[in-house]
Amino acid sequence: MMNSPRFTSIVVADDHPVVLHGVADLLRTERDLRIVAVCRDGLSAISAIRERRPDLAVLDIAMPGKSGLEVLTAIAAEGAATKVILLTATATDSQIVGAIARGVSGIILKDTAVHDLISCVREVAAGRTWLPPEIVGAALERETGRRLQRELIDALTDREREVMRLVAEGLPNKDVARRLDISEGTVKIHLHKIYEKLGIANRTALAAVAIAHRNPLAS
Repeated sequence: MMNSPRFTSIVVADDHPVVLHGVADLLRTERDLRIVAVCRDGLSAISAIRERRPDLAVLDIAMPGKSGLEVLTAIAAEGAATKVILLTATATDSQIVGAIARGVSGIILKDTAVHDLISCVREVAAGRTWLPPEIVGAALERETGRRLQRELIDALTDREREVMRLVAEGLPNKDVARRLDISEGTVKIHLHKIYEKLGIANRTALAAVAIAHRNPLAS
């Protein structure tokens, strides 16, 4: 007796109908891929994955109810064998890093070429990953840099943080000195130490770092 063909079963979820049905219809054109459910939100996707136990889930990273990242987190916590590919138009660096930390198998842009989506699905179905360096590598580098900067900011003294916050507000050294009741020379010394600790060279860079990490600088 001949064995029946082996299909890769897939759940597709996206809150945009055009994208949802476009992806599903595209995958249906491949004879070895079988769409077992299409979902408009994250909660429906979780239910479909629990019920259907698909090989793959192709999920929009941003959906109502539960995002694709939250679906990934939920099924990973349950020990589901379903591999997850996240579709994204504009994922943030923290979302990409978070997805990798939760064991995502693939990340692909919504405006990617058709053959790339098919290739991504096949690679993941075969037990490999699809994590393009132009997406993942850049996000990891930027996010690591931000986390390192946060750690460096945490290493600043309270007075150095005060100086940093006031300089970031655009105050010249003499006004910073007046606000903190210290000399201009002391302000310059603090700035020199801040530049050294954060690895930056000027007030413009200092302001950018301060704005990016506004909460840790709040008095």
